[in-house]
Amino acid sequence: MTVRAGWLLPEGQTREDTRLAPIGTMAPEGTLTTRDGVLAGGAGLAATGTSAMQVQISTGRAIVQGTSVQGAYPVAVTAPVTLTVPDGHAQHPRIDAVVLRVIDTLYVTAQQDAVQLEIISGTPAASPTAPATPTTGIKLWEIAVPAGTSAGTGGITWASALTDKRRYTSAYGGIIPRGYTLSFSGSYAGQYRDTGTELERWTGSAWEPVVKPITWQTLPIPAGLTSPGHSPAQYAVHNGRVWLRGEILKSGGGDIANGTTILNLPGAVPTPVWLHLPVGVGITGSSSPIAALVGRQTLALNLITPSLPPWSVYLNGLSWAP
Repeated sequence: MTVRAGWLLPEGQTREDTRLAPIGTMAPEGTLTTRDGVLAGGAGLAATGTSAMQVQISTGRAIVQGTSVQGAYPVAVTAPVTLTVPDGHAQHPRIDAVVLRVIDTLYVTAQQDAVQLEIISGTPAASPTAPATPTTGIKLWEIAVPAGTSAGTGGITWASALTDKRRYTSAYGGIIPRGYTLSFSGSYAGQYRDTGTELERWTGSAWEPVVKPITWQTLPIPAGLTSPGHSPAQYAVHNGRVWLRGEILKSGGGDIANGTTILNLPGAVPTPVWLHLPVGVGITGSSSPIAALVGRQTLALNLITPSLPPWSVYLNGLSWAP
């Protein structure tokens, strides 16, 4: 067989069927249901137009979830399958769907158990919509079928007619790859997904970036000092740490005198706070130009060599709990 399902036939499942079908604990959606979808790897279940009205679906593997009572069916397509699209309606366009479907006679009235790739035709209309997907099936592709389309009129323009509707699944604890949409909720706190540009973690109520972006805010500067537009004094609270950046100058120009309060943090922060000072200028108790300035909310400039006051102070570092 070209399209095989695990745990569908009442008898006759071969060892080869069992090896090919993705059997195991997959990503859950509920207490008894599995997130259905395609297993990533290569171009699983890709669609390619092969003639005027025919489309070929490549090999691949997937999970098809039935009702919570039925459970999930592991499926493998072991050779490409070619499907024929019915001719277009005389007046109106329509949208057809390529579906991977499982038919289980224990739960539906049918002549025999089966798993198959098929095309479900939508209803022709001036503004057509895609047909509904069967309960025990997953949509892989949508095909836009213009009015009057047939092999005799040149057929379907496959480059623009196909819309990818594959969504992906993974094993339990795995990272779910990006599919055709990100509009789905996680199943449990701690689940991960790949958006295509970054990793996100499900908190239990929302997806949040694993690496959260740093949000910089304006740092309050005492009177008599300023910060240039090309290097504004800013702070950010990120992953429990306070980051500082930017440059501080004297408003009227000239050097910053020893003992000058150079910044007021918007609230007490843990120490130490690191400042990058000009060469030859340090912090009391250290001769290094990069040293820990002990302070809480108001930080003052304390020069080791008062005769060499700096004309600017560069904030370059972070603070954290000691």
